[in-house]
Amino acid sequence: MKTATQLLNRYEKKEIEARLLSHFQEALQNPTFAKLVAKLKLSKEELSKYTTTLEDCTLEYEHCLHCKNLLECKNKIEGHAYLPEVKNGKLRFGYKACKFMLKYQNTYAHLKNVYTLKEPTEITMATFSAIDLKDKKRLPIIAYLTEFITNYREGKIDKGLYLHGSFGSGKTYLISATFNELAKDGIKSAILFWPEYLTDLKASFGTNDFKEKIEQIKKVKLLLIDDIGAENTTAWSRDDVLCPILQYRMEENLPTFFTSNFTLEELETHLAMSTAGVEVVKAKRILERIKQLTTSLELVSKNLRN
Repeated sequence: MKTATQLLNRYEKKEIEARLLSHFQEALQNPTFAKLVAKLKLSKEELSKYTTTLEDCTLEYEHCLHCKNLLECKNKIEGHAYLPEVKNGKLRFGYKACKFMLKYQNTYAHLKNVYTLKEPTEITMATFSAIDLKDKKRLPIIAYLTEFITNYREGKIDKGLYLHGSFGSGKTYLISATFNELAKDGIKSAILFWPEYLTDLKASFGTNDFKEKIEQIKKVKLLLIDDIGAENTTAWSRDDVLCPILQYRMEENLPTFFTSNFTLEELETHLAMSTAGVEVVKAKRILERIKQLTTSLELVSKNLRN
């Protein structure tokens, strides 16, 4: 004979199940909800336990049905929808990438091979197809970089570029496009805004990260030191950071690129004027390494940042 407590618990359980089922039946009035749960092939009794969560899924699913691109995404996590699925007879929920996100990931998956520090999105996603070819001044540089890519893929290592010229002329973009193209072959590279890299490195002084950050840059397959000459020269940044990096890369024949608003001669003057005074010999040592590593080309063009 059942006790009063058991009977009461049984009654409360049935009452709860009835309410859940009623809520589920109401939710089925939404055609999208009905379509979504029909795919799950579970009983109404089982699905009714998750009605509220399924309604949340329906809202995200509806967003996806009317979405045209990632910029229009209204879901909590861009390019993903919170959706149900059945695994081993159990209902589970999780985020799934939409078709636009999958296309994006497939198109730009290679960019994970390019490490960048403090570079704008336009630079990190640079492509040759987006370069304005109307400016004839860019053509010799594009020709050099195109040949560099071809030779690199064939195992021939050419020198990098010391690309100097006017502010905002697209120097960094051209080299970034080169690295992104080779990233499709799995080639690792790094693009460093040099003044910011030195600040970041200095902040990690005395930690394990300090040595790792220098070793990573020394050994990466392709390196761009962006905007060299824009930093405040110190004996430390020149002699203890830049010099060992360039020495290693020269010895290991690792292609190294530079962008600067300075010519090589102007850069030498800049590097000589450190906080320790005028140190011409040490500046010349850096310049000799840069000359060993690169071919110098100039790009003077309209300011693309305006």
